[in-house]
Amino acid sequence: MHLDVLDLRNFYYRTNLGRVAQRAIRNQVVQLWPDAKGQTVAGFGFAVPLLRPFMGQARRVIGLMPGQQGVMPWPPGGDNVSALCEETAWPLADGFVDKLVLLHGLETSEHPSAVLEESARVLGPGGRALFIVPNRSGLWARRDRTPFGFGRPYSPGQLEAQLRAHGFEPQRNLAALFAPPSDRRFWLRSAGMWETAGQRMSAQFAGGVLLVEASKRVYRPTGSPVHEGLSRPLRVLEGLPAAGAEPA
Repeated sequence: MHLDVLDLRNFYYRTNLGRVAQRAIRNQVVQLWPDAKGQTVAGFGFAVPLLRPFMGQARRVIGLMPGQQGVMPWPPGGDNVSALCEETAWPLADGFVDKLVLLHGLETSEHPSAVLEESARVLGPGGRALFIVPNRSGLWARRDRTPFGFGRPYSPGQLEAQLRAHGFEPQRNLAALFAPPSDRRFWLRSAGMWETAGQRMSAQFAGGVLLVEASKRVYRPTGSPVHEGLSRPLRVLEGLPAAGAEPA
């Protein structure tokens, strides 16, 4: 079940906890992808809070929002780059995207396999996809006061297995949101310290969200090649007379 776009907007842009979560996850995205110059960057679900760093350098930025969630214009005060779409049929050509971010798009979908198939379809050769989902063992998945408490949370192994089953090859794993999902002033002020400590310890099990970067698997042909024709063709018709020839 997808969340409502107004609830997502209010969380990320109008609450202190949402701003802390946005900053923590976006820092990880920028660390993975510091450069997108001349590339096409797309997001699915409610990924627009993470696309802001690419606005000034990417050739184009596209925010896809599923119909079950709803859409809002983005970015505020600029030319709109967000679009409403079916979660099983994105309005993008095959291989059109260089970098793809999914946030609140996979774990809340009723058709996760179709979402992954669309992700693989639109991703171009050499492209990268970043799947951001609630961590099954993290604190954020256990509280429904944030968007990460809805949908199906994943463990790292579960997410990687699902990606491989749909033509992706996981490349790097990260985590974010190491501070508790609390809007108390102490936790909000110390959130940066918790993020730094969690990254240094590489404690993925303690993070509220998992980030898995994956590439589209390229299949190579296997087996013996099949040649047209026979190496020693049968000549069963050579003894027949040519058309119109008189019998001897």
